[in-house]
Amino acid sequence: MKNIKFLFSLIAVLSLFAFKTNSYAQQYPVLYFCETYGSSGEIGVSDRFTKGYLTVMVKADGPLGLRDCSIQMDKYSCSSGTFKYYKKFDYKIEPDMKYVYFAKNDESDMSFDDPGIYRVFLLDHNGRTVASGLVEIIP
Repeated sequence: MKNIKFLFSLIAVLSLFAFKTNSYAQQYPVLYFCETYGSSGEIGVSDRFTKGYLTVMVKADGPLGLRDCSIQMDKYSCSSGTFKYYKKFDYKIEPDMKYVYFAKNDESDMSFDDPGIYRVFLLDHNGRTVASGLVEIIP
């Protein structure tokens, strides 16, 4: 009887491994930065830049499902140890996009004018975070 219980337990455990699901390293959209985005793709991908204009990139495994969205930047305050609102820009994209860039346009300058550490968010139309990243601006 002990052998039958042991065998049944062993089969149950092994069957769990047989039905395992795929796991992915990244299941949420990734936000990162580059100097510019053009016909040859991303140029100058990094998380540290000098002052000036940047391009925010977002890449996802599936469609982002966004139409109206915004990029919000918060700057780290060394004196308070918290992030404080810096600027925010609105964009319109297609819901089926899974790879999108946000750059300087008529409504936004995407300029980081002061050295520091910035937390950057892609927000949906309700202000909920879709993706975020950190970037350091040096003099």
